Amino acid sequence: MGLRKSVFGVASGLVGLLRTRLELLALEAADEKARLLKLLGMAFAALLFLTLAVLVFTVSIAVAFWPTENRYLALGLLAGLYAVLGVGLLVAVRQALLYGPPPFSATLEELGRDAELLERVRDAHDEDPRRRGED
Repeated sequence: MGLRKSVFGVASGLVGLLRTRLELLALEAADEKARLLKLLGMAFAALLFLTLAVLVFTVSIAVAFWPTENRYLALGLLAGLYAVLGVGLLVAVRQALLYGPPPFSATLEELGRDAELLERVRDAHDEDPRRRGED
């Protein structure tokens, strides 16, 4: 009877542990979703307004240089500047994606701690001199 109670206690503890970890995962997923939606909305708005600013700036430069011989040089320099800025931003986005924190890092960290704890408990159980005669 005592062994069955002990097994049920361990199983209940494991189920509770798993439930806690899944709740943490669900909370992190909801936070990540909200954060991504907010960032996408802000990024879209920023791109829209930056595109409008670049368009107005380019038209202003073109109008200012149109009567001169340097109009094509001015437009070429603007195109080069935009290309350099675009490549720089792409590199920054790539770096953020490659080296940023992984999603659900708190859940993964907790599961790693749980695995270490279970490993220590198993090792302690194997090293218990009282258990050697029973196995």
